[in-house]
Parts: sequence; structure tokens; C-alpha cells
Amino acid sequence: MHNLIFDFGNVLVQWQPERVYLPYFHGDEAQYWYFWRHVCTQEMRNRIDAGEDQRSCIDSQKRLFPDFAEPLDMFITHWEETLPDEMPGMKELVQQLLDDPRYNIFGLTNWSMETFPLARKKFPILQMIDKYIVSADVHLVKPDPAIFRLALERFGIDAADTTFIDDNPANVEAAKQMGMQGIVFCGADKLREQLR
Repeated sequence: MHNLIFDFGNVLVQWQPERVYLPYFHGDEAQYWYFWRHVCTQEMRNRIDAGEDQRSCIDSQKRLFPDFAEPLDMFITHWEETLPDEMPGMKELVQQLLDDPRYNIFGLTNWSMETFPLARKKFPILQMIDKYIVSADVHLVKPDPAIFRLALERFGIDAADTTFIDDNPANVEAAKQMGMQGIVFCGADKLREQLR
């Protein structure tokens, strides 16, 4: 048996914050990227994904960036619009892998526990994988080696028999450092070829 661990955002379901923020910034990509990199920062998003209260994190950023209070609030009020659909072709591929006796299927995602249950209810593909870890639930985020170590322990699997699939190359590299194989996700068709 070979183990496959899937990331969720931009692997199983689309996550496109630009759908919310580019219209807000009137299509100004430079302004959008400034906001996304320097205001609604990766560090803040990691804190939320590690289990901190969304509202507290947003409010602390609003105190630092009062001119961006409205788009910061939109991170909470418009989050569902950033998840437009499932990734093309992935529901069929995941079902084939679930039906294939050669594979065990797991999930490992950076996600807030305030929104993940709602997303799981909305998207059938997230209901297909019943063994998974959500970062906020364990207070660890990828690419921290500790979350990969926890996944191997909790799933009862060996790194040498495991492939981790994520759209973020840094997360894939971290999994490789733990002894897993890694695939940077580039679409369902490409993944199907790589798994062959």
C-alpha cells in the first residue's frame, strides 16, 4: 500500500482571494499585491491557520493599518467568495484513488477551524477524505516539520511509503525533508501522469 496525503486549498478546492480583492482595488494588481503581502500578511494568515481567533488577528492588523480596515474585514466577511469551486478533474481522480486498493488517502491542510467545517459542508470533494488534519485543530502549520511528523504518527504510516501533494513548493520540500516523496500540484491531468 502507498499513502497519498493531499493538501486541500488549490489542490482539491480552488482558493482565489484575488476574486474578492482585485475588484475591490479596481483591478489594480500592484495595490492588491501590496495589501496581500504587507497588510493581510502570510504571518497573520498563518496565525489564523494555527488556531488563533480570526477576528482578533484581523483587528490587530486594522490597528496597524487603519486605512485598510475595510479590505481586512473582507477576509472574514467575503471568505466564501474566495472558494469558487472544486479543482477541475480532482473529484474523479480522488474517487479513482479511493477505489484503488493500492492507495491509502489522507489530507493535511492549513485552514482555520472557523471556516473549514463550512467549506467541508459546501464541497463534496472535502467529504470524500475522512482521515485528515486541519492545522488550526493541532496549532501547527505547514511547512513546520512538526505537522508532518504529527501526520505520520496520527495516520500510522511511514514516510518512505508516502507521497505528499501540495501546490506550495515550500510545503512539498518540507515533506521531502521528512523522508516522503513530494509532488507540486499542477492540475489533475498532470498529477494522474505523475502517480503512474
